[in-house]
Amino acid sequence: MKFLQTLKIAIRALYTNKMRSFLTMLGIIIGIAAVIAMMAVGTGASYVISQQIASIGSNIILVLPGSMTSGGLRSGSGGAQTLSSDDSRAIMTECPSVAYAAGTLRTSGQIVSGNMNWSSVIMGGMPELFDIREWPVVSGRPINQEDENGAIKVCLLGQTVAENLFGAADPVGNIIRIKKIPFTVIGILDRKGQSPQGQDQDDAVFVPLRTAQRNLVRSQRTGIVSSIIVKAKSEELISKAESEIQALLKQRHRISNGKDPDFSTRNLSEILAVAEKSSKAMSLLLGAVASISLIVGGIGIMNIMLVSVTERTREIGIRMAIGAKKNDILLQFMTEAVLLTMLGGLIGIALGVGGATTVSRMLAWPTMISFQSIAIAFIFSGAIGIFFGFYPAKKAAGLNPIDALRYE
Repeated sequence: MKFLQTLKIAIRALYTNKMRSFLTMLGIIIGIAAVIAMMAVGTGASYVISQQIASIGSNIILVLPGSMTSGGLRSGSGGAQTLSSDDSRAIMTECPSVAYAAGTLRTSGQIVSGNMNWSSVIMGGMPELFDIREWPVVSGRPINQEDENGAIKVCLLGQTVAENLFGAADPVGNIIRIKKIPFTVIGILDRKGQSPQGQDQDDAVFVPLRTAQRNLVRSQRTGIVSSIIVKAKSEELISKAESEIQALLKQRHRISNGKDPDFSTRNLSEILAVAEKSSKAMSLLLGAVASISLIVGGIGIMNIMLVSVTERTREIGIRMAIGAKKNDILLQFMTEAVLLTMLGGLIGIALGVGGATTVSRMLAWPTMISFQSIAIAFIFSGAIGIFFGFYPAKKAAGLNPIDALRYE
């Protein structure tokens, strides 16, 4: 009952000075709104990156050919043709920690269907490639081992290619020309979206690896691949699988100890984990920067409460004279400070949610507002009221009743 009476007095005191109360809350409102909006944007960015990571596949190791030297100049990784389809098959059969391995051969070219044409990435790959990438076919059938063994001229289309060549029509069964060579469309792959590098993964055409080697990419050596993509049996076995791959390829390529290998391996899981951690760190940094305005708002509340104590010194003296104790005065001013910050917090939450929604709609950027961030912001606003309101309240409670009554 005593607390309700204190709350009514606090509301009356704040309502009497509406403009000053609003200006006092403004710092808290802006701070809470900024925290909510920034955390929503940061969480949305983390979600986008995690989706892009998931689109690549899990437990993946990439094997790239080494460099080559010509005229004293060395090319970067992938400059030499040192990997083959046989290497890929050997990795899958002789490395115990490997679940799948698939050689790939990448090129690009013009794709034609009737009077429509589109320039896209053309990827030759073994059937296991789609198990590694966890990339299902949504219409038609996938590339199988018979297509690979016979170098059959069939292909799978990514969603972007299918839309640009066929629109809303189903392309399965149609003939398209890749580099002027006819191919039969046997299926459409599910949508993958952008890669972490920002490339459209759906803007690609997939053909059997042997078909690409014989018809689309000319090479002096048979069975050459531009990379081998490997999937470890589990996340715990990625490092072991990488070591097994390196040992096997050194043996197959007759690379003695002390010599540089003619290939390189990259653990994509580690690279993508670093990208995800960076995104989370950026999200926390945005929240920390926005929190500074909350501190500034709290200092503003302390200043205004000190002014209020000075203005209401005579009122405090009268209340003490009729029996109010120091704890009653302390509770009164603490209640006013917490009420200001909590009310400012509620308004700030509403503005933050609205701002995040506006950013999402206007910029087509995903934002994710969690109940946890809202709860933390609300509790934090109350904590600011307690922290910054304590000193003015203590000063008010410590006034001498006689001196307070004489104050003009």
